[in-house]
Amino acid sequence: MLRFCLHYGIHFLVPVMLAATIYPHKWKKVSLILLLGIVIDLDHLLSTPVFDPNRCSINFHPLHTYWAIMVYVSLFVVKKTRIIGLALLIHILADIVDCQFIP
Repeated sequence: MLRFCLHYGIHFLVPVMLAATIYPHKWKKVSLILLLGIVIDLDHLLSTPVFDPNRCSINFHPLHTYWAIMVYVSLFVVKKTRIIGLALLIHILADIVDCQFIP
């Protein structure tokens, strides 16, 4: 239960809390962008099985590789793409935390 709460809390609560804190005047729009970071999970459709609770996504799925993470960091560094980069990094953080629970 802790794993579930942490993983999905980071996916869904953290983006809204960050948007409300960092961008209070446009928190709804920023929240939506940050929540859309979950779209990188579409790469799970390339795996068999699509979902395996004992598989760490990091460096397994194409959009979760270390190379992709470097791109997300680059997006975060550039002011114009910072929110998109943050969205993707929040997603990666959620998956890193989830991986800590895999036996």
